[in-house]
Amino acid sequence: MEMNEGSQGPAHKKETKHELVDAMKGKLGVCGWIILIISALFTAITFPISIWFCIKIIKEYERAVVFRLGRIISGKPKGPGLIFILPCTDTFIKVDLRVVSFAIPPQEILTKDSVTTTVDGVVYYKIENAIKSVANVNNVHLATAQLAQTTLRNILGTQTLSSILSNREEIAHNIQ
Repeated sequence: MEMNEGSQGPAHKKETKHELVDAMKGKLGVCGWIILIISALFTAITFPISIWFCIKIIKEYERAVVFRLGRIISGKPKGPGLIFILPCTDTFIKVDLRVVSFAIPPQEILTKDSVTTTVDGVVYYKIENAIKSVANVNNVHLATAQLAQTTLRNILGTQTLSSILSNREEIAHNIQ
């Protein structure tokens, strides 16, 4: 009985840790609330001027990930439309949700049959989750470009030149 409890202990601790992390999302603490109240009072006192800094317009194809004192405010991005930002405590990052395309620069690869060839390509991507793209990756465009180049080299490096030339559609499907 004691061994079963001991073996379940670490798994239970992990669940508790994740529950604590989920519970802390959006919690400001005492100092955070004090700073937030001071910021709101400052905004209310300077209302005619501060309204120009508080109201932001988010276009239909954009979403805003809002941070309050360094933490993401809610589990989903704001927008489209008008959003309210407290000037001293809130920051936001606009994320474009449209399809982005860019060319992979020509690069030399070595095929499976030891032939050196030059390949290039075009990448299309679209951000589906604005919060993950902001919170998990520093530069989404650069990360996508490097991932596309690496994937292109890895997949074409396992093929012979004749199979690359004859199976272009299948290779394109594998790269996706």
